[in-house]
Amino acid sequence: MYYLVYGVLYIISLFPLRVLYLVSDFAYFVLYYAFGYRKKVVFGNLKRAFPTKSEEEIRVIAKRFYKNFTDNFIEFIKLISASPKFIAKHFYGDCSLLDSLYEQGKRAQIQLAHNFNWEGACVAIAPRAKQPFIVVYMPIGNKVVDKIFLKVRARTGAILLPATDMRNAIIPYRNLSYLLILVADQNPGNPEKALWYNFFGKPTPFLKAPESGARRGNTPVLFSKFIKERRGYYRIIFEMGEENPGSLKEGELTKKYVRYLHAFISEHPEMWLWSHRRWKWDWKEQYGPVIN
Repeated sequence: MYYLVYGVLYIISLFPLRVLYLVSDFAYFVLYYAFGYRKKVVFGNLKRAFPTKSEEEIRVIAKRFYKNFTDNFIEFIKLISASPKFIAKHFYGDCSLLDSLYEQGKRAQIQLAHNFNWEGACVAIAPRAKQPFIVVYMPIGNKVVDKIFLKVRARTGAILLPATDMRNAIIPYRNLSYLLILVADQNPGNPEKALWYNFFGKPTPFLKAPESGARRGNTPVLFSKFIKERRGYYRIIFEMGEENPGSLKEGELTKKYVRYLHAFISEHPEMWLWSHRRWKWDWKEQYGPVIN
């Protein structure tokens, strides 16, 4: 089944992007107007995050989100056969900060979010990085789909490690100066083991692992975001989040990330994955304090 599905997707990926965007436009129409894919979740999240915006403003953001959402998957399919030149043309940015860390012999974390198009950005940066480019991913339940995603994500040199077995998977690389890529806005599986913050006015859990790993090894942490400058063209931005995490108290590093994420989403709300249930957990006193 894998070879059949992959073969079909490969053939589709050979079409020019302008043709594939016609498919994306149709998929947007079907998802938004016909099926209403997760519209209750999307609109609920948007209203919770932006309570002062009007119904019309929320609707405009939602429509733009769905268009980016379908573009994200069409662009992922294009990555199956896209040439290095194509990838570099459509996903670009200044990697001097990564080069500087390499020259200093330092490893680093890069914390990003479900910010369109994170798939293309990772595929684009992996061959430019001078360090081993290690991406932590969450395995997909469907084995065929999971295998396809792994193949595409690794095609330009990225090393994929499953989040479900990170402790063992990282062992072969523990003595290397690598870049560790983390999608840090994942929902924690256990809210009792999370760090809680006021995020868009509601107590929200964030994973402890990125911060604890960085503080333990005093590993520099970079924050990254992707700006869609026009359809199919993304600028990748890296910023130093914290150069010496070991000097921070628990919760301070994640607080910086939360503020960074909040600022980005506020400026580009259509670029975040509103279809996931970011606020599915309700805070309880036993979870510990909520950090402002």
